[in-house]
Amino acid sequence: MIVLKNAEEIERMRVSALMVSKTLGMLAAEIKPGVTPLRLDKLAEAFIRDHGGIPGFLGMYDFPNTLCTSINEQVVHGIPNDKPLEEGDIISIDCGVLYDEYYGDHAYTFPVGAIDPAVKKLLDTTKASLYEGIAAMKRGNRVGDIGYAIQRYCEAEGYGVVRELVGHGLGKQLHEDPQVPNYGKRGSGKLLQDGMVLAIEPMINLGTHRVRQLSDGWSIITGDKKASAHFEHDVALVEGRPVVLSTFDYIYDALGLPKHDPIFV
Repeated sequence: MIVLKNAEEIERMRVSALMVSKTLGMLAAEIKPGVTPLRLDKLAEAFIRDHGGIPGFLGMYDFPNTLCTSINEQVVHGIPNDKPLEEGDIISIDCGVLYDEYYGDHAYTFPVGAIDPAVKKLLDTTKASLYEGIAAMKRGNRVGDIGYAIQRYCEAEGYGVVRELVGHGLGKQLHEDPQVPNYGKRGSGKLLQDGMVLAIEPMINLGTHRVRQLSDGWSIITGDKKASAHFEHDVALVEGRPVVLSTFDYIYDALGLPKHDPIFV
């Protein structure tokens, strides 16, 4: 069942989403060769709790940590460990927060130092595809239009679009209806309605779209062990238009990067 949110609920969700955004911004300054994903996880948990939130992933479905840290060929759901990051790695950090009864859920893939130009292009394309999907979240469209926009953009660059893992509705539950695939057909799926809040999250691979799960029961990797990127925003449909509740601006501030993403308010 799709749970539509009113204006007051959406504003409460914005606060939760921004708490995740601030957590990612804090972590951005810490990501460098030699740091361990487990160190980042501990920093995130402390930051969230210090700001009155509850780590949204910790214990969810028995997940053992605050962050999902997915490195290089890991697509999503990587478990933080004590292996130091190396120059040239990429790390996707997916973070959730429960605050004032509502969840925020937000992800960004970070380069660790200088990275291969082909991998940088993958990151840039995946992030751009997120905004293509967001632009398709408008009155009169359907969920399939979001997936179609992401798929078309990424496959035009020769990348693999993951099928088995999808975005989702968001609210008092971390995962609500509808599911939001990153592929699809125009005009298919659930009708988009005012009050929907979706976590849109393209997961895009440098090579094949195929994935497999590791023996830890969580980590998903690419079938050919080539790099994968993951970006995610929380987006509400308000008066027929998408409103992005989360932001990458705290990351850009921490890294000294220009704020150049499309604006949906």
